[in-house]
Amino acid sequence: MNQPNPGSPSTHHRRIACSFRDQSLFQIFQISLTSLHQLKNDAIDRLRELALSLSLKCLSFDFVGTSIDESSEEFGTVQIPSPWKPVVEDFSTLQIFFDYYALTKPPMSKESLECLVRLASVRRSLFTNDAARSKFLDHLMSGTKEILRTGQGLADHDNYHEFCRLLGRFKVNYQLSELVTMEGYVDWIRLVAEFTSKSLQSWQWASSSVYYLLGLWSRLVSSVPYLKGDAPSLLDEFVPKITEGFIVSRLDSVQAGLPDDISEHPLDNVDLLQDQLDSFPYLCRFQYESSSMFIINILEPVLQVYVEKGQLQTSDNGELSVVEAKLAWIVHIIAAILKTKQSVGCSVESQEVIDAELSARVLRLVNVADSGVHSQRYGELSKQRLDRAILTFFQHLRKSYVGDQAMHSSKQLYTRLSELLGLHDHLLLLDFIVRKIATNLKCYTMSEEVIDHTLSLFLELASGYVTGKLLLKLDTIKFIVAHHNREHFPFLEEYRCSKSRTTFYYIIGWLIFMEDSPVLFKSSMAPLLKVFITLESTPDAMFRTDTVKYALIGLMRDLRGIAMATNSRRTYGFLFDWLYPVHMPIVLRGVSHWADTPEVTTPLLKFMAEFVLNKAQRVTFDTSSPNGILLFREVSKLLVAYGSRILSLSKATDIYAFKYKGIWISLTILSRALSGNYVNFGVFELYGDRSLADALDIALKMALSIPLVDILAYRKLTRAYFAFLEVLFNSHIVFVLNLHTSAFMHIVSSLESGLKGLDVGISSQCASAIDNLAAFYFHNITMGEAPTSPAAINFASHIAECPSLLPEILRTLFEIVLFEDCGNQWNLSRPMLSLILLSEQMYSGLKAHILASQPVDQHQRLSLCFDKLMADVVRSLDSKNRDKFTQNLTVFRHDFRVK
Repeated sequence: MNQPNPGSPSTHHRRIACSFRDQSLFQIFQISLTSLHQLKNDAIDRLRELALSLSLKCLSFDFVGTSIDESSEEFGTVQIPSPWKPVVEDFSTLQIFFDYYALTKPPMSKESLECLVRLASVRRSLFTNDAARSKFLDHLMSGTKEILRTGQGLADHDNYHEFCRLLGRFKVNYQLSELVTMEGYVDWIRLVAEFTSKSLQSWQWASSSVYYLLGLWSRLVSSVPYLKGDAPSLLDEFVPKITEGFIVSRLDSVQAGLPDDISEHPLDNVDLLQDQLDSFPYLCRFQYESSSMFIINILEPVLQVYVEKGQLQTSDNGELSVVEAKLAWIVHIIAAILKTKQSVGCSVESQEVIDAELSARVLRLVNVADSGVHSQRYGELSKQRLDRAILTFFQHLRKSYVGDQAMHSSKQLYTRLSELLGLHDHLLLLDFIVRKIATNLKCYTMSEEVIDHTLSLFLELASGYVTGKLLLKLDTIKFIVAHHNREHFPFLEEYRCSKSRTTFYYIIGWLIFMEDSPVLFKSSMAPLLKVFITLESTPDAMFRTDTVKYALIGLMRDLRGIAMATNSRRTYGFLFDWLYPVHMPIVLRGVSHWADTPEVTTPLLKFMAEFVLNKAQRVTFDTSSPNGILLFREVSKLLVAYGSRILSLSKATDIYAFKYKGIWISLTILSRALSGNYVNFGVFELYGDRSLADALDIALKMALSIPLVDILAYRKLTRAYFAFLEVLFNSHIVFVLNLHTSAFMHIVSSLESGLKGLDVGISSQCASAIDNLAAFYFHNITMGEAPTSPAAINFASHIAECPSLLPEILRTLFEIVLFEDCGNQWNLSRPMLSLILLSEQMYSGLKAHILASQPVDQHQRLSLCFDKLMADVVRSLDSKNRDKFTQNLTVFRHDFRVK
């Protein structure tokens, strides 16, 4: 969805924050601590609350200007300044927050824990020495141990969640070797293990908190290889129990059913689920053999039940849904394990054998899931969740054992898979995966999530250099390439899955073009050719029917996918010669009849935007070929047909979807065609062809029809608009200069707005456009005797009507460079020099304006800075002089900002 552009904090605000941090923040924190000590035995809750809140705000301050995402609970090390050291090392500082946690009720007790979380995250280098740091850790461990022992306050969900975060910080900020040397470590780790086990059993209540605990345990086991000394970690005793507890808790959650107030099923968001499972594989692989046997022993009976129910004529949907949900959880867990190959105390060979044991069970499940009663359940949510789990498993299995880097180092896995399932090499495993992909594409007609996930896996396989070549050897792939129609893949006919068609045909195109065969290409395009023939034979009177509408939408999405797959001159030539001139008229006809229907125009325009994009120099024709010019003519006709109609239509309720989206795609089409370097645009004027003039004229009318505030509000529209202006000012500036003065002023003023927008890419595009404009003025007016060309005369007339236009832009450029953290100073320096050289008077006026805004005692120093800026810079815009000015500007910016 297109979102309005966000703003950004200025450097000035950051300086104020730094000054506040250095001069006042520590004293405020000390005041808050003093108040907490004084109010400890008073029952004035409001004052306690204010003092505690003040402490938390001090500890949450962005000390180094990293702009922490406040929507996230995660943060790194807290970079508390060195002057705070005595207070942080003081025993009473930690203790006061533990005391307040014990004394108060939520939400004050939660804020106490939040303060402790931040203190637990203090940077290591703050402490005087290792002894001071160990003392701090010992105090932290003792305090949390007491809470674990008594369970005080943990009946409150917010307290519970924050306490889990506090425990999670132990291994983030401390090494296992430090933890085990603490006197109370044995009791502490036992209590944490018990607390974790209870949390896993209370999955309904603690589901969002348990991942902090799993993160703690995963980091602990990952550190075991680096643990030195004789102090026992006791992880061997506790980690297997936690691993088993987690697996059992997931299955128990299925059996018990979900609470009514849950907003989303935990198995529905696959990406989030895998993120949450990231820590778990480290626990499994810590004692991999026993953990894997536990998983297999859990999986086998569930799988047996699933097999038996699949063999029945009918089956209870509720029971099957529970079984499928359990299987989905187990498959997700196995997928997460395969994703992470790191293990402790287990050889690579034995690890591969165990991976094969787990994988074989999932592969057996795949065969069962698409047979018997189960093959009639593709419309059931539980079945879709299971298949998405299987797809996730295939993705991680591919990356670990089928990918381009992994196939030559996985002998043990394939040896074991051969014994269990007869899959003795990667080609057979690849074929197994592809057959599942084909089954999903054939059987799922209405589930966008499963179709998209399946295509994502398919694309990963097709785009791999080795796996892509291997796919072409498979009969299943040959069938898909030859029969990609709705009869074999019904989802292509389902409108809700229409966006997936582009990805599907991108993959089809990718596979076709690997062969580099025009015969294969033409035979593979047969299904699309049938659609073209049907549309071309449809009379105009019938062209506004739903049948034509959906056929056009599907065809344009399909063609865009094929066009995306052309990455060389030869493959692009296959598509161009197939489409032009026979089939291109249907594109123009589609826009002419459906201009008021974004459902049709959006995929149509997006296809053309892809078709004219000269990526990897694919749009390259022979020197004697007119194809580049002919292609641009088609672009011009399309834009004129769309633009003239969209501008005449009345306003809609959703102006972005109805109008702005089509316009930004149109501007993108023209920008790509103008900058593609496959058209000699001088030909059009030479032979009186208005294709170029008409395209530029309608594009500008569309752009000017949108208020600037709306252009700047929608991110994609903003990018397309300024990309178009950059190309326009770079290659067709005469067209801009010949505009009416009001239109010219509007466009140039919008460039100034783009400079201020703080999007570095857009700012650089605007700078380039302004540089081209100023360079034209410099070469044709400033350095010329008198304007002679019509464009130069028009330019002089525009400036005469608005003499402040260019000085305002130069002032904006100086303000950005001097007072903001600009990441594109080199780009901004180009138009600055061009504008400075236009007029000595303009530069002198700007210099006086900037000096007047600074303290009087700084004027002499800053005046010298301005003199140095132009040192050794001559009145020229050659590259050597530009580079000299850019170097001077860097020094100028540094000297100017020094107080």
